[in-house]
Amino acid sequence: MNNPLIKYEKPMSYYINALDEQALYKFKNLFYSMAEESIIRNKKLIILCIGTDRITGDCLGPIVGYKLKKMNLKENIVVFGCLEKPVHAQNLCSTILDIKTEYPDSLIVAVDSCIGKAEHISHICIGEGSIKPGAGLRKDLPPVGDVFITGIVNSSAVLDICILQNTRLNVVMQMADIISDGIAFAVNDIRTPLTLRTHF
Repeated sequence: MNNPLIKYEKPMSYYINALDEQALYKFKNLFYSMAEESIIRNKKLIILCIGTDRITGDCLGPIVGYKLKKMNLKENIVVFGCLEKPVHAQNLCSTILDIKTEYPDSLIVAVDSCIGKAEHISHICIGEGSIKPGAGLRKDLPPVGDVFITGIVNSSAVLDICILQNTRLNVVMQMADIISDGIAFAVNDIRTPLTLRTHF
């Protein structure tokens, strides 16, 4: 590890409060640590943004994808899933197959929203390993990712689909800003400011 600020034993995951003034700084450093080899060697880095724009609580992935596609990222960064062409339950399996066929030696970073404890709303969880999209809604989808990034958009309940449909867009946007900016800063090797936002 080149960054002495980040010390952890694999595998671990971390929670970052999107409302923390140092959230971008923390996220960028953690993401860089987990994707360091691919970034340094300019290996293909696949950012797989999962979700649909039809449900507010499930649109974190497509918004992150939309933001990343607007940025001037290095050529080795490939983004799947955005507002125009989301990756969701109906096309996730075929998308994973396309990625494995076209980019067999790539590092896959899976980005998705999730529900959790009330005190964790607006927290970003980042770690090494895969996620299983749709598990909270009892969907049988394959696990995906070498690194995962999830944003906790709301608290869990019996009718989880209703909770997702009634999620505040502001919560989603706060996390999407940090995730997209943090990935961009990390892969482009840009020094991040300690404070991300002034408009909230």
